[in-house]
Amino acid sequence: MTEVLLFHHAAGQTPGFLAFADSLRAAGHVVHTPDLYDGRVFTDLDTGLAHAKEVGFGVLHERALAAAGPIPDAVVYAGFSIGAMAAQQLAQTRPGALGALLCDSCAPVSEWSDSWPAGVPVQVHGMDGDEFFAEEGGDIDAARELVAVTPEAELFVYHGDGHLFADSSLPSYDAPAAALLTERVLAFLAAR
Repeated sequence: MTEVLLFHHAAGQTPGFLAFADSLRAAGHVVHTPDLYDGRVFTDLDTGLAHAKEVGFGVLHERALAAAGPIPDAVVYAGFSIGAMAAQQLAQTRPGALGALLCDSCAPVSEWSDSWPAGVPVQVHGMDGDEFFAEEGGDIDAARELVAVTPEAELFVYHGDGHLFADSSLPSYDAPAAALLTERVLAFLAAR
């Protein structure tokens, strides 16, 4: 059993996001899912992004960091898209992290520290045609750099153009890719 702090994406705690969290719980893991949107949920990414911009990405990020306060240090930090940014920062800067799962997003390691912490494994998942993840100079380049300098890092690139492809309640859902992502995530958690 592994404890996980899982951050939602720009559409909020959608039914698909909650179903993913429940799939981890069904495998015996303890999963915390803080709601950074105070109950607001959106049916598409564009509307969710507009809400995130209105609230402020910085404000949402601070809410995510604050949500980690009462959670034990020995957890896996995980997130989708904008939620992956908080997961990455916490994994890099909070001592005791067991690992990180970054889905649909990855920032340069230099965003929060000089290097990825030794002994902290990380998986990055994204699609090769996702405009947010795979565009030149974007998240995929940061993920490749992370893998190049971190022995415990893995990058999984799926064929397709869906952002948030693992959320079964959104139009970008890709069932085969989501099933493979879930399988890889469960194996990662089982090894912690």
